[in-house]
Amino acid sequence: MTETVPVVTLDHVTVAYGRNQALRDVTTAFVPGAVGLLGPNGAGKSTMIKALLGFLAPDQGRMRILGLDVAASPLEIRARVGYMPESDAHIPGMNAVSFVAYCGELAGLPRADAMQRAHEVLFYVGLGEARYRNVETYSTGMKQRIKLAQALVHDPDLLFLDEPTNGMDPKGRDEMLALVSDLAHNKGVNLILSSHLLPDVESTCDHVVVMDKGSIVAAGPIAALKQPRGRLYELRVKTATGDVESFFERLRAAGVDCHATDEDVVRVFVPGDGGARDLFALAAAADVQVRHLRPSVPTLEDVFAHAVGEE
Repeated sequence: MTETVPVVTLDHVTVAYGRNQALRDVTTAFVPGAVGLLGPNGAGKSTMIKALLGFLAPDQGRMRILGLDVAASPLEIRARVGYMPESDAHIPGMNAVSFVAYCGELAGLPRADAMQRAHEVLFYVGLGEARYRNVETYSTGMKQRIKLAQALVHDPDLLFLDEPTNGMDPKGRDEMLALVSDLAHNKGVNLILSSHLLPDVESTCDHVVVMDKGSIVAAGPIAALKQPRGRLYELRVKTATGDVESFFERLRAAGVDCHATDEDVVRVFVPGDGGARDLFALAAAADVQVRHLRPSVPTLEDVFAHAVGEE
């Protein structure tokens, strides 16, 4: 079996702002494909990306992108990566096609090639009809699209996308995520999507690196991380008195996690191999009727909550 070579590695990286460590001795790797960099605001995601791009010098540790050392080969790396920043980065007074072509030239493309690619990528991101408008006249959603266009113009080997759906309305957000998914799964582009929004990561990425307070708290294929170490069920019960909470307290005392959802359905996690058998035994002992019981599939939200200690 061929070993997958990571596109990005960090080896004991620490980045501090004064006494505050934004990255704390981080060691991790990002595999090829679509990888989500997930964590709450302030977890250190943007700091990691800026350090990888050479905008911030780490206090300790080494980083590599596409096999190149970040400290030794920053210009070569920047020519091979695309970066969609979280904040706006357009140049006032330039129309969209001129701006994107200029970004292509900065990445090393000849002027004619940069202009041709600018037209192509603006049509790809849905700005073909607006490519001659000045960027400052664009809506928030259009500005997000042009940031993606300038990141793509030089046909990079790796994309860094920092909160790509920031400020977008639901329709625009869905369209942006469709573009990201198309790049990753149909165009074969390696990308790292940094977001605090779990649905954005789950709908576009196959792997995830979860950060909290400057550290890596979970990493791996999303499908594997969602496999429970036990059995997860949706449960609805009926008691003679109508008091179901006392039964759930009994379940918790027996080591079964209970979390209310909508209406009267509770998600319960049964550790070990007993599963439904254990639930029915506990219900029978408490003279409780089980009205509804079916397996429940864990979500990325469950993984995230467990990783950052919110369970």
